[in-house]
Amino acid sequence: MKTVLVPLAPGFEEIETLTTVDILRRAGGRVTLAGTQEGALKGSRGIHVLPDDLLENVLNNDFDLVVLPGGQPGTDNLKQDPRIELILQNRDRNKKLIAAICAAPLILQKAGILNNRCITSHPSVQNELKGVIYTDDRVVVDGHIITSRSPGTAMEFAFRLVEILFGAERRDVVNKGVLAKL
Repeated sequence: MKTVLVPLAPGFEEIETLTTVDILRRAGGRVTLAGTQEGALKGSRGIHVLPDDLLENVLNNDFDLVVLPGGQPGTDNLKQDPRIELILQNRDRNKKLIAAICAAPLILQKAGILNNRCITSHPSVQNELKGVIYTDDRVVVDGHIITSRSPGTAMEFAFRLVEILFGAERRDVVNKGVLAKL
């Protein structure tokens, strides 16, 4: 079974978070929404989500993929959490899958793992991303780093993650029930 960590901080982007979790779970992934603090967390649009666990309880788990949702102030909250930076640096050193959508590539930049990588992000943060090869593609894969642009690209992002983790056949099987335009 493939395992996925989605760290959740107050101000997360709801569409990016829930779409990705939903599609990965439909594919058979064991996805853990791990809150940076106890209790239900309020998203950037006021939707409250109760995480599966606390981040501190899963720090030593070896996940197949870590997915960082965007949103504000969720991105800033994750970026300021030293536990997230350590997770990302360790994963990058070991070439383990890391995905970030919308403004979340800023978290990867702070962790020092984007140098000379081909990435994308929400256009509003493009100028803050230094030392990267920037593209306007909707989903970008550069080695073990996967990035995407916005809530509007969340479905494509999620299905690309399914393809990377489980293969194209599983992606197609999941999409028979979802009918996304891929």
